[in-house]
Amino acid sequence: MATTGMQLLGLVCGIIGWVGGFLVCLLPMWRVTAFIGNNIVTAQITWEGLWMNCIVQSTGEIQCKVYDSLLALPSDMQAARGFTVLSILLCCLALTLGILGVKCTKCVGHPSLEARLARIAGALFVIAGFLYLVPVCWAAHSIIRDFYDPYVAAPHKRELGPALYMGWGAAAMLLIGGSLLYAGSSPPGIPSSPTFSSGESSPRRAGGASQVKGYV
Repeated sequence: MATTGMQLLGLVCGIIGWVGGFLVCLLPMWRVTAFIGNNIVTAQITWEGLWMNCIVQSTGEIQCKVYDSLLALPSDMQAARGFTVLSILLCCLALTLGILGVKCTKCVGHPSLEARLARIAGALFVIAGFLYLVPVCWAAHSIIRDFYDPYVAAPHKRELGPALYMGWGAAAMLLIGGSLLYAGSSPPGIPSSPTFSSGESSPRRAGGASQVKGYV
């Protein structure tokens, strides 16, 4: 039977991961300026995201500019756009199915259909979590590779931005939430753990005792 507590906890984790992933997609802090050698004190800091890049002046002024062309972005950032947008859409669909399938909402009214909808929602949350992991890990790999590449000039080296760490956290919440929602949505008649009953053995024992008494 469906476990309402696990379903609600999985749904809450999925919502947190969805909101975090949406912020990761919008934030321009995927790549930040690396401070190497004499660049410890700089007049400006560069942020690079999926949709725009920003320059933060030492006075605190921030100037952002949207990318003129998608083709001007590196391949990992181009793929990150598609993966993150697809993941957000999957989270929206999973959230809708999860609300309909959670046992306490009573929106559908059919227990077996509710369990199926909740399991589909859990699977979609897990897929969305993997879709977040791919671009975040890819971008982190590219940043680390260029950072240790001696042929890349120091002004062009970048460090891991806060958005990447948020992306890992959002992906983890989606994976955990989807797993809990799927595990807590067993169809009716299929117990989540095996049960043992001794109801069948008691009649036999009683019958055996009566036969013994008859012979005596």
